[in-house]
Amino acid sequence: MAINKRLINTGGEAVVVPTSFNTVIYSGTGTAVDTTNTIGGVGFQPDLVWVKSITNGSFWHNLADSVRGVNRRLFSNTTNAEDYDSSGTYNLLSFNNDGFTVGRDNNYNDSGTDNYVAWCWKAGGTAVTNIEGDITSDVSANVDAGFSIVKYTGDGTSGATVGHGLNSAPDMIIIKNLNVVESWATWHSSLPSVNSYMYLDSAQATGISTDVFRGTSSSTITVGTHALVNSNTKSYIAYCFAEKAGFSKFGSYSGNNSATGPTITTGFEPAFVMIKRTDSTGNWVILDNKRDTSNPIDKTLNPNLSEEESTANDIDFNATTFQLKSTNADTNASGTDNYIYMAFANQF
Repeated sequence: MAINKRLINTGGEAVVVPTSFNTVIYSGTGTAVDTTNTIGGVGFQPDLVWVKSITNGSFWHNLADSVRGVNRRLFSNTTNAEDYDSSGTYNLLSFNNDGFTVGRDNNYNDSGTDNYVAWCWKAGGTAVTNIEGDITSDVSANVDAGFSIVKYTGDGTSGATVGHGLNSAPDMIIIKNLNVVESWATWHSSLPSVNSYMYLDSAQATGISTDVFRGTSSSTITVGTHALVNSNTKSYIAYCFAEKAGFSKFGSYSGNNSATGPTITTGFEPAFVMIKRTDSTGNWVILDNKRDTSNPIDKTLNPNLSEEESTANDIDFNATTFQLKSTNADTNASGTDNYIYMAFANQF
């Protein structure tokens, strides 16, 4: 299959940006023993597939990646350890040239009345050994798109470094302990300090601790000794994102509690935006351009909740910006309230 790319005019020379993110919508085909469902239209072979039922609030968020391998999944709305399906029939079954195949688990593939969204990212395919940090890691990195998947085993040492493979410092890092019940440790470059953290599975406000995150560089992540990120002998997966002009944007804004909310400059037309309030409790919010194909974009899913899709937030996706259009506290409370976001470009 030909590799999709597009040219982005960044004000100077045009930059070739690899097609590395897409959202697809699909319907389930059933949960019989022999039922599978092959989903196409992604436009590339994904390395991270994040699936959520749009129509059923009892089904969880499911994240599978090519580094851990098929039949292994994590759930962003819980603290559960990694789930492994040894039968090879329930979870995500394969990463394909233009999408993926799911098995018969209802979180991926319930009857045809259930619809699903899948957010898909392209990393670097097969992982390679990275020895740039104190802890050796297995890394699948897409340097051009600023996305890598990192698997490592903790050593319990404060200040230990882990190679991420991006050649530039990450702007957002999401780490999950695979072996035990622990929250999803999340760091963002717009949080107050290198020691700040949030939980992807929780509405909790920002915390600060040197036991969790301790810094980043162009080659490594530095972690503390907390079980969230670096317990001795425990296995971890990290999703690392570095901003790339014309493709991704990571930043912050202050709300104004108005239907004419702040306008955030991205430099591209967004296809996906995830937002989190930082100064107080508030749900994580995901909006995309496939569940809503025209403004206002209001179909909301929350990574920290299993609930079905709601219309709790209004955002306009524009040519080079997005604008908040509701007064929902999760995305646009008063001017003293702060938010972080990650956004990816419309490439399709």
